[in-house]
Amino acid sequence: MFSVYGMQGRLFRGSMEQLRQVGGVGALTRTRRVLPVAHEGRDRLAESSGAFVESAANKLGSGGVDESRKSALSAYTDNLAGSTPRHPLTRVSDVMSTQIITLKDSATVLQAWQILSDKLVGQAPVVDATDHLVGLLTRADLLQPSRLPSPDSHALAWRALMMQNVKDIMVTPVPSVAPDSDIRRVAQVLLETGLPGLPVVDDQGLVAGFISRSDILRAVVTDPPLDLWG
Repeated sequence: MFSVYGMQGRLFRGSMEQLRQVGGVGALTRTRRVLPVAHEGRDRLAESSGAFVESAANKLGSGGVDESRKSALSAYTDNLAGSTPRHPLTRVSDVMSTQIITLKDSATVLQAWQILSDKLVGQAPVVDATDHLVGLLTRADLLQPSRLPSPDSHALAWRALMMQNVKDIMVTPVPSVAPDSDIRRVAQVLLETGLPGLPVVDDQGLVAGFISRSDILRAVVTDPPLDLWG
């Protein structure tokens, strides 16, 4: 389930298909359906690697290899055979960042820069005085050339920029997603809107976390392997 929040509160709540009909949330373009990942190449690699390990284990075993090495080879063979349990990831709550980093809508550009820099993040949801979502601020928004003074501008111009309110440059209204939403649908929305991530909000509109493209990619490459699509 997706929602759209702005300065006036929640403006929309519905499915991904309905979200496409909402104006003002980005350039929406239909993309190709995500195709299932082929397993053929992985299976062949596991088969050939397993044969190699089995052969090596037999040769080493005849030479009196210690039990610890045998155990290591056995564990590696079992892993290739698929004995390592894979955990299906289907919901946003499985991969989202639960470290809540937000910006107040009363913050200045300078304060926003400091928070993004200190927390080592590229974006943060913007909330109002009651902690309800109202927008999203990214480093790209802060660095738009049209907003930056020229290098030879007076120091007062730079000071004025640093003291500007984040409400003047944040993305609003902004799409958000519920924790129990399907990850594939979130990935589709990220592709269509060009946003680096989506705030995760509860039914009251309070920020519960954030899911970014990096979170989804990190889940794909996590070891032990995690089956993203089940």
